[in-house]
Amino acid sequence: DVYKRQGVEIVYFAQISGLPVEEVLREFQAAGLGSIPGGGAEILSDEIRSVLCPKKATSDQWLEVHRIAHQLGMPSNCTMLYGHIEKIEDRIDHMIKLRDLQDEAPGFQSFIPLPFLPENTQLSDIPRTGSIDDLKTIAISRLMLDNIDHIKAFWIMQGIPIAQVALHFGADDMDGTIVEERIMHAAGAQTSKGISKQQMIKLIKETGYIPTERDTVYNIVKTY
Repeated sequence: DVYKRQGVEIVYFAQISGLPVEEVLREFQAAGLGSIPGGGAEILSDEIRSVLCPKKATSDQWLEVHRIAHQLGMPSNCTMLYGHIEKIEDRIDHMIKLRDLQDEAPGFQSFIPLPFLPENTQLSDIPRTGSIDDLKTIAISRLMLDNIDHIKAFWIMQGIPIAQVALHFGADDMDGTIVEERIMHAAGAQTSKGISKQQMIKLIKETGYIPTERDTVYNIVKTY
């Protein structure tokens, strides 16, 4: 199955085609779309979105895409971009909205907190989040989102050492090896652009955990 097309893209396709979101999703599903990523959620507060990403889908539109996708049998992931202009209350509200949707229409496989990288953006004067904030966010998300199975420590943005520690703070997924990441590095990421499978296995074993390879929908492929 194909894994692509963020919720904000589905909303855009619906707008330019004049079709309902459900019809757009059904057409993509018929063409092979099996699950959708969680990008574009940013912070699910329209007040924040009006400043951060005014041209993107609203909070309700993003949530509606994922609700319908889940009802059609397409699992998805969800994200939260934090460390920019939002308040702590906005982060909590964001998680509550995700939790409520998961109760209503289960389908979120994982939650991926993404620290904001300010370099080369219009918010470049904002300092980066620190490791304590990153680890607290992982831990709080694991406690709050008890109905979402997996919490991801995205090493490309948090860095490998913090991602390793995050496995002891509630995360159970370090994402994949990645061939050559470009988007986050354009925003100032200082991590490697990709690592090998053997490196990933070694990093996970160093934390005391058992490395397990999975596919897009979290079926176990191999345990090392």
